[in-house]
Amino acid sequence: MRKAGVIALALAAFAGAAAFWWRSAPAGPDAAAMAALYGEPLAPPQAPLAVFHIGHSLVNRDMPAMLAQLAGEGHRYDSQLGWGAQLRSHWGEIPVNGFEVENDHPRYRDARAAVASGDYDAIVLTESVEIRDAIRYHDSPRFLAAFAEAAWAARPGARIYLYETWHELDDPEGWLARIDADLSRFWLDGVLRPALGRLPKGARIHLIPVGQGLAALMREVEARGGVGGLRDRNGLFSDQIHLNDLGNQFVALVHYAVLYHKSPVGLPHVLLRADGSPAAAPDPELARLMQEVAWTVARSTPLTGVAP
Repeated sequence: MRKAGVIALALAAFAGAAAFWWRSAPAGPDAAAMAALYGEPLAPPQAPLAVFHIGHSLVNRDMPAMLAQLAGEGHRYDSQLGWGAQLRSHWGEIPVNGFEVENDHPRYRDARAAVASGDYDAIVLTESVEIRDAIRYHDSPRFLAAFAEAAWAARPGARIYLYETWHELDDPEGWLARIDADLSRFWLDGVLRPALGRLPKGARIHLIPVGQGLAALMREVEARGGVGGLRDRNGLFSDQIHLNDLGNQFVALVHYAVLYHKSPVGLPHVLLRADGSPAAAPDPELARLMQEVAWTVARSTPLTGVAP
C-alpha cells in the first residue's frame, strides 16, 4: 500500500475513534439535575484569591494582570498558556503548541504541578478554538474532569471554572448567532455536562460566561450606534479573534464579577498590561457600561455560582 493510502487510513481511524469517544462519553446530568445541582449559589469569597489560569491566547498575559489590578492587593495568579492549546495538551498527552514563547514570563508555572500543589483557591480553564473540534478530537470533558479531580485531591475546597470564549468575527454562522448557540450546544452539552458525568455526584464546575458578556456588550453598543468611541465589535479586537486592551479589560471584568461575586462598577478603568506598560483605556462612559454588563451577565447566566 502506498504511503498516502496508509496515512489516509490512519487519519480515518483516528477520526472514527474520536467520534466514538465523543458519542460514548457520559452525557452527565440532565436539565432538571443541573438545575438542582446549581440551585444554591456559591458563598462569596471573604479574602483575596489565588487563581491559576490554563489556556491560550484568549487568556493571554494581559487579561490576568488586569484582573489582579481590579481585585487589588492580595490577589495573586499564575498561568500556563499556549497557542490554541487544548486542555489535553496542558494535561501532557500532546505537546503544548507555542509553549516556550507563551510561557516566557514570570507568572508561568507548570499546570499539572500547580493544580496538584493545592496553592490556588480557583482554577480557571478554557478549551481551544475551534471548540467543536476540541470536543470531537481532543476529549475536552475528560481533561476538564481530570484537572478538577486533581485540584480537589490537593485542595477539596478549590473552585473550578470553565471560561467560555468565542470564535472568529467572520464565522459563517454569524458571530452573535454562534455565541448564542454555542453556550448550550458546545460549552455546556459538549464539555461541562459530560465532565460532570465523570465526576462524583454533587461535584460542580462553574462557568465564566465571557462569550455571553461580549455578545451582551456588543448588542448594547451597536444598538446605541456606539458608546464612548466604541462603535462596533471590531473595536474590541486586534484581529478576527484576539482582543485588544479594551477587550481584555472587559474579559477581566467578567472574571472579577464571577470570581469575587462583586459588582465591578466603579473600579479603576485605567490599567496596565502585564509588562507594566499603560493599556489603552475606555472613556468613562464606556468603562461604566462594560462594568455594568459584566455584573449583569455574572448574575443572570446560569452556572456562574453568583447569586442572581
